[in-house]
Amino acid sequence: MTRRTTLKALTAIAAVSLTLTACGSSSGSNDEPSAGGSPGGGAPEVDATSFTSDFSVMDQLTDLASQGDGLIGVLLPDTTTSTRYVQYDEPYLTQAFQAAGLDSDQFKIDNADGSAATMQTQAEADINAGASVLLVDPLDAGSGAAIEAQAEAAGVAVIDYDRLVTGGPEDRYYVSFDNVKVGELMGQGLTQCIEDWQVSDPNVLIMDGDPTDNNATLFNQGYMSVLQPLFDDGTYTKVGEPAGTWDPQEASTTFQQQLTAHPDMNAAITPNDDNANAVISILKGNGVDPNTFPTTGQDASLPGLQNILTGYQCGTVYKPIYLEAQAAAALAIYLRAGVDPPDSLVNDTTTDTTLDADIPSVYVTPIWVTTDNMADTVVADQTVTVDDLCSGDVASACDDAGIS
Repeated sequence: MTRRTTLKALTAIAAVSLTLTACGSSSGSNDEPSAGGSPGGGAPEVDATSFTSDFSVMDQLTDLASQGDGLIGVLLPDTTTSTRYVQYDEPYLTQAFQAAGLDSDQFKIDNADGSAATMQTQAEADINAGASVLLVDPLDAGSGAAIEAQAEAAGVAVIDYDRLVTGGPEDRYYVSFDNVKVGELMGQGLTQCIEDWQVSDPNVLIMDGDPTDNNATLFNQGYMSVLQPLFDDGTYTKVGEPAGTWDPQEASTTFQQQLTAHPDMNAAITPNDDNANAVISILKGNGVDPNTFPTTGQDASLPGLQNILTGYQCGTVYKPIYLEAQAAAALAIYLRAGVDPPDSLVNDTTTDTTLDADIPSVYVTPIWVTTDNMADTVVADQTVTVDDLCSGDVASACDDAGIS
């Protein structure tokens, strides 16, 4: 019997027990139960769309958190491919767990610093320490699947965090942004930028993320759904699609090679802000003017936002990680308490192409950020400070965008 089936059975038993208790009550109450009762015999029904920047929704889970036992372990991948894991994920996950009432010894967050062997060791330490739930954001699908198989064998519930672990146990959950939507936003942002910047005869380079990362596949699916029809009808020309990477130095080398081979290139899909920044450094070094060579990105990093303001990047996909962190923490708390999470939280499925199986998923919503909405999104959410964003040469651009 799988863990989820076991949880459902326990939930059903609890529900029958509560019904019998109610029938035997001497209170004399004739109140009818509300429609669509909470899962797990009264557990709160948290909605995936209800999380906010003040983490107030997590307070609804304090009773549920007190019912569970065992460690919640979180395994993050690295500190180099994106600044997000140190800058956002770890502190937001910590805040989410604490807002739900967990003490610091009831959860543990590790970063593998780019080493699959280190993540394996961290996972084994969590399992040996009595973990009941493990959140895994793997460096690659193979090492992630091995960790998750070991966790499942030990009776530990598994959540794929941010990246789907293709080939992992079928009986697991996935928490992320809708990554196909992330790619669509990048594709739509590029086409809008090409129009706004009046780029004639667009010759577009497609730069993907690392092919071992399932998210990169989903991003590609999203932006190619926008761009492929334009390539097919001759509106745009696709000049190339070299092997993908998340490493900015590799991206820089690849872009320079492609630019040499295709000197008429005048736009690029760049898969995140760090890789875009590497490309933009080359463009600036070649004397390319602002608002002439569109690039894209994601993660709403400080360099990415500054590149948007100065006219070298069209926009960035802002993934409010405080939403993803709360969704993951909430799901972990349900599983830790042995309670099936509600459908309002687990709001979709994601296909694991290796297993040919649909994995129950929690999706939160990404946002395309440009100069037009930067003040109302990343600045309002205090993802960056105005002092950091608007320093040096960016100050006048901030004034033009109404950021102060």
